[in-house]
Amino acid sequence: MAAWPDFYPCTCIAVDAQGYGSNNDRRQSEIQHDLPRLLDRAARRAGLDRAEWQIQSKGDEQLAVRPLDGKEPRLVDDYIRQLVAELREYNAQRVPEARMRLRAVIHQGLVELADNGFAGTAVVATARLLNARPLYDALAAHPGADLVLLLSDDVFRSTVAGRHTTLTPADFTRVTVQVKEYEATAWLRVPALGAPAATSNEPRTGETGWPESPASGKPAVARPGPAATGGADRAGISNEYRADEINVTNVAGPVDARGAVFGFRSAGG
Repeated sequence: MAAWPDFYPCTCIAVDAQGYGSNNDRRQSEIQHDLPRLLDRAARRAGLDRAEWQIQSKGDEQLAVRPLDGKEPRLVDDYIRQLVAELREYNAQRVPEARMRLRAVIHQGLVELADNGFAGTAVVATARLLNARPLYDALAAHPGADLVLLLSDDVFRSTVAGRHTTLTPADFTRVTVQVKEYEATAWLRVPALGAPAATSNEPRTGETGWPESPASGKPAVARPGPAATGGADRAGISNEYRADEINVTNVAGPVDARGAVFGFRSAGG
């Protein structure tokens, strides 16, 4: 893609590998070689071509920008889903200490291709979101997750809340990001878990759900969300599923039925 002149409306996609600095030289080298390949494969499987993106790499971190073109819902939905699948396959072949776990952010705004990288407040905001505490807390709270995702409020409202993806607002948790001079609302999700993330520094609100009644005209029924765990210094994320009406218990092995009465009915009644 030819470089665009001046500032142009773009999507910013940033990822960072967790715990990179604690790895030895060989593992750091492996991460730097493998991360771009994982991102490329995920994009291809999502029907996207990263060769058309402007990419700025920094060791274990990568920032990509692409002009807004209507494919933003595919980035939020398909691309992240495919990246989670790539990470799952990659990590399945490695010992736990060698897993690659990513923090991912998607934002949008005006970006200029400058002589020394990308310029614009949207780029600064993306960097701040990538270093947001809720992302670190989510990875710490869920060691089984390979990726945690944070959407800026603009991206969330134009894609998820706008119903342009297979995701719903209930799949996300609203958080407040405070990094240096930056403060903004963002939306957190742990894709592999399929449940919203409740953080200790931002109480769950009524905004984790559709803001309007269903199309059928029936009023939406408020349901209690999963309980959050964790103290003031870490996020608590629940992946609890509850059946309101049905409870099934499977028992394997011998059963002591002494004193029990069983009734049998013939085929003819």
